[in-house]
Amino acid sequence: MLTLIDAHNHFDDASFDADRDDAWQRAQQSGVVGQVLAAVSARLWPKLKAVAAHYPGLYASYGLHPGYLAEHRPEHLDALAEWVDRERPVAIGECGLDYYLPDLDPDLQAEYFAGQLRLARRYDLPVVIHARHAVDQVIKLVRRFSGVRGMVHSFSGSEDQAGRLLDMGILLSFGGPVTYSRANRLRNLIRYLPLDGLLLETDAPDQPLSSHRGERNEPALLAEVLTCVAELRNADPADIASAITENARRLFQLPDAVPASAH
Repeated sequence: MLTLIDAHNHFDDASFDADRDDAWQRAQQSGVVGQVLAAVSARLWPKLKAVAAHYPGLYASYGLHPGYLAEHRPEHLDALAEWVDRERPVAIGECGLDYYLPDLDPDLQAEYFAGQLRLARRYDLPVVIHARHAVDQVIKLVRRFSGVRGMVHSFSGSEDQAGRLLDMGILLSFGGPVTYSRANRLRNLIRYLPLDGLLLETDAPDQPLSSHRGERNEPALLAEVLTCVAELRNADPADIASAITENARRLFQLPDAVPASAH
């Protein structure tokens, strides 16, 4: 069985409350031995902490998602620093910019994003970045915090933007959207990007695969994303799995207990 790490999901989401044990077992059986859980608001940090602590191979990332801007308060950045200091998560985020939703104030988003980049640099942690219709703006802001590493989850930008992010040491993560045959630009990007800059994710419960439209997404389906990526690159799935698992281990500094390659 191939060994995989789901680099970005929301396994703490309420949609898993009824069958989280079963979903975790399915993930294990499909080779997904590690999952990075990304937080969205301060209100939900305690639940994410509890879920991550309950299952082997789950790792917490605490942050303030731009889509939840109405919930955030300036003091939440101070609270985030305390959580990071105390809980020692593997990353900060989900954070970033979302220019797709019209009601989210861009300047306020940037304040929270910059605050989290500042914390990432202070604690030497990677950032898990949300960049929706705002990739150029994300690049511009990340550049202000030289040395910050991280990933853009569910990357959907251009070849030029991908190159600039990779040059900055920011990895690019892909999930369900690459499985749609109409996603030509995304699928072409997957074919040529350097393997050491890639991560795979589910973003569960969101972004279902083309073969599971309308369904709740879950970490076990990462194996299907891998199959699609391997086909697009005309590569052996085992080689892809080994490389992206090592990329995730390196970025998030995951313990050796998470295997580095297929076994």
